[in-house]
Amino acid sequence: MDKVFVNINDLEWVSAKNYHKGTMRKSLRDDGDNKTILLKIPSGFEMGSHVHTVNEQHFILEGEYAIGSNIFKKGTYQLFPKGFTHGPFHSKNGAVILVIWDS
Repeated sequence: MDKVFVNINDLEWVSAKNYHKGTMRKSLRDDGDNKTILLKIPSGFEMGSHVHTVNEQHFILEGEYAIGSNIFKKGTYQLFPKGFTHGPFHSKNGAVILVIWDS
């Protein structure tokens, strides 16, 4: 793997396709199945349960989201192993999340 340096302040937020309306993203790395993004979810965000063929990691930088009745706030880290069904997600006030997908 090559070294990657990205200043997130130089990146524009763009609409995140296949997500709740108003969700934005900044792509930090995209190597096929291996991706790293900043995901900004809006107030009222909802996403159903789903599964991935790679590991998915979340680190909440701002705000909070919930899975069922469990609320995950700023500073929370989660690892969803490949093949693990996770969600449904919802956020009352929105959040910014570092999301990493790795095989």
